[in-house]
Amino acid sequence: MIVSMTGFGDATAERNGTHYSVEVRSLNNRYFKPVIKLPDNVSGLEPELETMLREKLGRGSVTYILKMRMESAEAAYLINTKALEAYLRQLREVKGLDGDLKIDLGSLLSLPGVCQEPRDESDEIARHGDTIREVSARAIAKLHGMRQREGQLLFDDLLRHVNVIAKSLAEIQTRAPSVIDDYHKRLLQRVNQLMSKAELRVNEGDLLREVAVFAERADISEEIQRLTSHLQAFESACRDGEHPGRKLDFITQEMLREANTIASKGNDALIARNIVEIKGAIDRLKEQVQNVE
Repeated sequence: MIVSMTGFGDATAERNGTHYSVEVRSLNNRYFKPVIKLPDNVSGLEPELETMLREKLGRGSVTYILKMRMESAEAAYLINTKALEAYLRQLREVKGLDGDLKIDLGSLLSLPGVCQEPRDESDEIARHGDTIREVSARAIAKLHGMRQREGQLLFDDLLRHVNVIAKSLAEIQTRAPSVIDDYHKRLLQRVNQLMSKAELRVNEGDLLREVAVFAERADISEEIQRLTSHLQAFESACRDGEHPGRKLDFITQEMLREANTIASKGNDALIARNIVEIKGAIDRLKEQVQNVE
């Protein structure tokens, strides 16, 4: 069954004074395009998380956001007192500032090397990694479930348009043989009208040759057969294909090609009306399959 590329999933957890929140969103895209936003202290997990997303989601524009809120004293940055003392010593040595020197503590703390993270990245990944993986897996599963539900709605809508095409194509197939007979009758009537004025008779062989040329030019049986085959392939891909989005897009292009050929060769008002219905349904298929994974 087809899966939509549009969806949303989230999950949260609380472990040892740290709150974890993961959101994953996906939109349609021709390729797999991840955007992963992590806190700096666990940024080393990005390749692993991208692999998780790629394995579960196939393709689409995927945005992953992890937020962490630590409520323990361990979350506080460390103040490098030696670096801070070195900055103060250098400031006091500047000539002309002895009497009027005023120091803004906030500005000092923002200087390079004064505030340092409580742990290095490897320690942070070891501490938080398992929980992040667990929460991420739940959020991705939730997203995938939503994509499957959206995929079911897409499937129903696609098959509705396929049935519209099939119904119109059946009417064309029923009408096609009569087009040649109608042309033969109209041609014979017109020729007889013209020849009667000149008191001449038309050569039956010449008339039959003209009808044969028209029949060859207006024959749409192959196009009907190919379009029918494309409809069957489209439905089969929707039901059984794995990540069939690109295949469905290609099939709709081939459908449109056959419909245009039938339109140019049909030479009949009823066929033309049905082709309008078919092309309208194909356009809707082309639009919808852009969101199929």
